[in-house]
Amino acid sequence: MYLVGISFHTLKGLTYPMKTPEEMSKETPTMLVGKSSRRTLLRGAVAGAAGIAAVGASALWLPKNVLASTDTEGPEDTIVQILSIAATAEQLAVTFYSNGIANAHALGITGDNLLYLKAAVVEEQIHENFLVANGGKSLTSTFSFPSGAATFQDLNTFITTLNQLETDFVAAYLAAVSEFSQYNQPRLAQIAGQILAIESEHRAIGRSISPNIQVPNNRAYAPALLESVGDAVDALSAQGYLSPKSGNSYTYSAVSLTDSFVTVRTPVVAGEDND
Repeated sequence: MYLVGISFHTLKGLTYPMKTPEEMSKETPTMLVGKSSRRTLLRGAVAGAAGIAAVGASALWLPKNVLASTDTEGPEDTIVQILSIAATAEQLAVTFYSNGIANAHALGITGDNLLYLKAAVVEEQIHENFLVANGGKSLTSTFSFPSGAATFQDLNTFITTLNQLETDFVAAYLAAVSEFSQYNQPRLAQIAGQILAIESEHRAIGRSISPNIQVPNNRAYAPALLESVGDAVDALSAQGYLSPKSGNSYTYSAVSLTDSFVTVRTPVVAGEDND
């Protein structure tokens, strides 16, 4: 059923507007159970973080992003900082995969391998949409790559970059799991885990594209390379992803989520508490 460009579906005699893929990707778990805003998702995290802050940084290891003075920055700000760094990483990922797809011919990527990249960029966009919808704000939308334009002209360089980026992303989300756990926020930690699982898939599938890599899935454990999500900014900067300049400047542009075979577009969990 369609009306003025809006599609609807019917359930048990009632008609509801169908959500676009972009709208679905911006839903929070609390929206899925009828809550009103991203603040609801963060409210429990704020309470838990406040309890930790009350005992002082000397008593418990706090996320690196927490400022020394809790008078100037509250726990929710710290959580939003984590979401913002993650959103920045996701915009970098979208930028990387978008340029890889645009230069697929030069890279020699075709067929199923190209489909893998197209699925990956949609998944990264879904992650970015979710993080921004929940309060994250990218620190920058313009990036660079260690090998510049060669990243998208030479397959080995492209795969090397992919491997490094996805390793960074997995490490950042592992740090987020740890930090959210410090705040006694298992649901936020679980969402970070849900995302890092997909980043691990991207690394392995990306490596499978290279004819020079015999075993794409070569790790029994994902290495926890970062102590905090904040360390991801330092790592990406040192590696050359945050230094755009003439001839090596790539700006994020959101990709469409329409007509994709990517499923599970919200971090749904069985038996989630509605309260």
